[in-house]
Amino acid sequence: MLMARPAKDSPQVMSSPKRAMVLSAGKGLRMRPLTDDLPKPLVRLGGKALIDHVLDRLGEAGVESVVVNVHHFADKLEAHLSKRASPRIEISDERDMLLDTGGAVKKALPLLGEEDFFVHNSDSVWIEAASKNLGRLSAAWDPDRMDALLLLAPVTMSVGYYGRGDFAMAPDGLIRRRAEREIVPFAFAGVSMNRPQNFADCPDGPFSLNMLWDRAIEEGRLFGLRQEGIWMHVGMPSALKEAEAVLAAC
Repeated sequence: MLMARPAKDSPQVMSSPKRAMVLSAGKGLRMRPLTDDLPKPLVRLGGKALIDHVLDRLGEAGVESVVVNVHHFADKLEAHLSKRASPRIEISDERDMLLDTGGAVKKALPLLGEEDFFVHNSDSVWIEAASKNLGRLSAAWDPDRMDALLLLAPVTMSVGYYGRGDFAMAPDGLIRRRAEREIVPFAFAGVSMNRPQNFADCPDGPFSLNMLWDRAIEEGRLFGLRQEGIWMHVGMPSALKEAEAVLAAC
C-alpha cells in the first residue's frame, strides 16, 4: 500500500481524471485467427467487445473524454465507437504509421489536454473486488513524487498470464523491473496514471512507454498499486476461453 506523503502548507487535492487514452492500434497477432478480419479491441468477452469493457469502466470512474488510437481495421473500430454515447470518443489516427505506446500518447497530447490522465490498454479487463481499481489508482496518484503510477496485478490472482512477472514493489509502492532469471510477484495490468509533462522531451515517431518508465525508475519516480480482484490477461484465444469460463462462474 502506498504511504501518505508528508503534509504541505497547501496540499494538492487530486480529483479523478476526466480524460484517458485507450491504446487500440495494435495488430493483435497473438489473437489470430480471431483478428484476421477485425481489430483485437472488438474481440468479444462475455458477449461484449473488449474495448467496451474498458470504456464502460472508465466512464464509471468519472472519465468524460477518451482518446482511442486506430490502425488495424481502423474503419471497423471507428464505426463501432461511433455508436457509443459516453464517454466522448476522440480518434487519434495511426493508419499511416504505428507509433507504439509512448509515441501514440505523445501524438494524442493535444486531445488529452494539460491535466494528468489514465492510459489504458484496450484488452485490460478484470473482475472488481470491493473497491474500484481505477478509483484507487487516482486516489493514490501523487504527481509531486511520481512520474507514473502503474496498476499491478498479483500473478497468483491472474487469469491467462504465465510469465515470471514484470515488477517487484517496495512497501511504499516504489517499483523496479524483474531481473534476469528472477521471479517477481506482479504483472503490469495495462493501466497507468501519467503526467503530460513527461512527454515533452520525447522524440517524435514510435517509442515505447517503457522508455519513460525506465527513466522514472532511475529517478525513483515509478510507483505501483496492487490491483484488487482478478485480472484477465486476454492475449491469446486460449486465454480468452479461460476468461470466459471465469466470467461465467462469477
